[in-house]
Amino acid sequence: MPNPRNVAPSSNSRLSPLPPEPADFSATVDIPLESSKDLKKREKELQAREAELNKREKELKRREEAAARAGIVIEEKNWPPFLPLIHHDIANEIPTHLQRMQYFAFASFLGLVFCLFWNVVAVTSAWIKGEGVKIWLLAIIYFISGVPGAYVLWYRPLYNAMRTDSALKFGLFFLLYLFHIIFVVFAAVAPPAVFEGKSLAGILPAIDLISVNALVGIFYFIGFGLFALESLLSIWVIQQVYMYFRGSGKAAEMKR
Repeated sequence: MPNPRNVAPSSNSRLSPLPPEPADFSATVDIPLESSKDLKKREKELQAREAELNKREKELKRREEAAARAGIVIEEKNWPPFLPLIHHDIANEIPTHLQRMQYFAFASFLGLVFCLFWNVVAVTSAWIKGEGVKIWLLAIIYFISGVPGAYVLWYRPLYNAMRTDSALKFGLFFLLYLFHIIFVVFAAVAPPAVFEGKSLAGILPAIDLISVNALVGIFYFIGFGLFALESLLSIWVIQQVYMYFRGSGKAAEMKR
């Protein structure tokens, strides 16, 4: 038997390399002209949009500068956060030592909003039980006029007075806030002066209605409690503001 170690390797056991293929430099890559045209078109559109945005930005800056020169302050609406309707930023615009007072005044404003809203609920229940549509219409009028009226007539003047330390604006606040206090005290009692007083959820109509319909009477008693709390808070707020007003020397400034 032959020894495998003595067998000579075959000459065909090693594969020869393949010959190199010649490079074809004459081949061309086709670039569609339509795609390049689309890119240029889009580029022009983007440039036009950018130019339009720059133009609007310059126009906005020009208006802001003109308003600043004229003394007009452009305030960004930021409250309430879910549906901005007014500009309100006590933390950044009101001096630190006045912020607590301003927050209580804001609570007074929100309290009035809730009182008038609950008044609509209570009067609606009375209307459903047969008290007539006139009292319901009055309750709606109180709400849609009282909320923006309170903000414009006394809350905003106080906000601006705290921010600018203006004696005139403080005086405007005192005058109009007194009418607010008179209204909420009147609403808490609700004497039979207008449609037997049932357009306001006060103590007198609550006593009258509790014997007719317990649920309506309870709604009116809740309204009385809300208006009573609003009255107490409002009286406290005007006392605090007046104490600051006198202590800061604004009262003497107005007399001069």
